[in-house]
Amino acid sequence: MSNIHLHYEVSGEDFTRAGEASGSVKKRLKALGYNTDAIRRVAIAMYEAEINMVIHAEGGFVDVDIFPDHVNVLLSDKGPGIPDVEKAMQEGFSTAPDNVRNLGFGAGMGLPNIKKYTDDMRIETEIGKGTDLYLTVNVKE
Repeated sequence: MSNIHLHYEVSGEDFTRAGEASGSVKKRLKALGYNTDAIRRVAIAMYEAEINMVIHAEGGFVDVDIFPDHVNVLLSDKGPGIPDVEKAMQEGFSTAPDNVRNLGFGAGMGLPNIKKYTDDMRIETEIGKGTDLYLTVNVKE
């Protein structure tokens, strides 16, 4: 199988559409016969990142590259950037506004969960410019 490239736009501040990209990738991986653990990990990591894009960055885009032995995901936004990545990686730390927390989001578990469910995670962020989040999930047979 050659690699498959998928591209998605994430709409900002639209919680009703958040998760469309991760849901689509989950269906594609199932159709391709990937194991359930890899599918679950990709879907969880992508969903968490999509929600972060909706809450903090007014959306962005997702590029997914599916290979036989791994899945690479790039989530890119033009949001405010992350002022303190180390702090943002701490469980429970959140800068989500109250209206988002009242919807049940913004508990400060997004980035920690993304790290937990991926085999590699890299954040490139610049204040006032945006954030690129690079994820890799290895497929274990």
